[in-house]
Amino acid sequence: MHSTVVVVGSGFGGIGMGAALRRAGMEDFLILEESPELGGVWRDNTYPGCNCDVPAHLYSFSFAPYRSTRTRYPGRRRTLEYLRAVAADAGLPAHLRTDTALTEATYRETEARWELKAANGIRMTADIVVFAVGQLHRPNIPELPGQADFAGVSFHTAQWNPAADPAGCRVAVIGTGSSAAQCLPSLSDSAASVRVFQRTPQWILPKPAAEFGPAARTVLRLPGAQRAYRWGLRQGADTLLAPIMRRGWTARPAEWAARRHLRREVADPVLRARLTPDYPIGAKRIVFDAHYYRALGRDNVELITAPITRIVPEGVETADGIRHAVDMIVYATGFRAAEFLSPITVRGRGGLLLHEQWDSGAKAFMGLAVPGFPNAFLIAGPNSFNPAGSNPGMKEQQIDYIMRCLRWRAHIDAPAIDVRPGAMAAYEQWMDDALARTVWSSNVPSWYKHRNGAITSPWPASARTYGRMLRRPPAASFAPVTSADVSSERIMP
Repeated sequence: MHSTVVVVGSGFGGIGMGAALRRAGMEDFLILEESPELGGVWRDNTYPGCNCDVPAHLYSFSFAPYRSTRTRYPGRRRTLEYLRAVAADAGLPAHLRTDTALTEATYRETEARWELKAANGIRMTADIVVFAVGQLHRPNIPELPGQADFAGVSFHTAQWNPAADPAGCRVAVIGTGSSAAQCLPSLSDSAASVRVFQRTPQWILPKPAAEFGPAARTVLRLPGAQRAYRWGLRQGADTLLAPIMRRGWTARPAEWAARRHLRREVADPVLRARLTPDYPIGAKRIVFDAHYYRALGRDNVELITAPITRIVPEGVETADGIRHAVDMIVYATGFRAAEFLSPITVRGRGGLLLHEQWDSGAKAFMGLAVPGFPNAFLIAGPNSFNPAGSNPGMKEQQIDYIMRCLRWRAHIDAPAIDVRPGAMAAYEQWMDDALARTVWSSNVPSWYKHRNGAITSPWPASARTYGRMLRRPPAASFAPVTSADVSSERIMP
């Protein structure tokens, strides 16, 4: 089986790529999805309260903008419905192959093709492969002594057990990031007790109401208002949030706003002190939430800050010697974001193994291509996660650039193209310099970093800067790869 293009993953990146291929008149492509249906993180994360911290008018494709005049944050279910609708409108179901988990991708130099193998036994080849698997889909469950001995039920938020009813139960929530903040209010509504185990307090900024008020609804019905609102959100993120990551002019006001939010929501000075971070705002991903602090103040909720030493059959034991009896453990401990493309084995020119290249931390030119791996592209690759704006927007910019690369490849009649080593070296130097000026260079652990401390996930500048850098023509950064035995098949008319 051969396809001109194979896209791996069917979240925002894969759906956006498929839609772009169809708009270009390209029909010979497949989208491989390891799960039974499309949707990425919005399919996987079914925990109560799951939602996005970016307004949906910005957290949507420019070619299929979110248009509600009522709801600002539509929640997980409606976000998934949005993705399904976009895929259907773009005619992607015919190109989608579900239950097909890619396990190996090997570049065959003499044919200038990628040989792909899936866990279900399917084998295929492709001229182009686009990895759109994202970063936030491999649950991170910390290894704690005694986990296998726990007598109750335990699971990660991204692997929510629908049969586990917290009503009347004693629940432990391990972790205090976005997923913990979102699920705690619902859990505390029905659980007999909830103990929240905090390793590091979070910087939390207040999140606007999920629904627009009457005045905003009226304005959003006016012609062009939603487009202007989306533009304003994008500009606001670049102007107000992005500088925080570089210790810029908005860092102090943002920290003041977070402290004020904490003071307003938590009356207990002792609890408030335990919830106050001692590191710069932005060093870990900022949480946007309006209900977490109030939930922590409920009578049936307790914040535990003593480190966890082990899991025991009856619950969780902490370093102060206390055994916290619980019936259910919820791991709200994030994802192994630094393990890009894992567990897929990717082999490039000369048998070069990508996971060996990335052993000390993943790197890719503009987060979307790696020298030595011709005709292979990444969506949401290393250092292209936008912590201060819309990641669907970042992916659209990557998709647009990939399409330009494909057109350029066809124009020069090259069997394959690869990143120029000089372009990669110059980009790495720029990235190192830019990251050194960010708040992430401080010694604060986060999912932004590789296990050795290398900063591998976030983009260190504004989305506007990313788009400006991608305006350079592909010929400036890529070179054709030639071979006497290469097939003459091309991808673009």
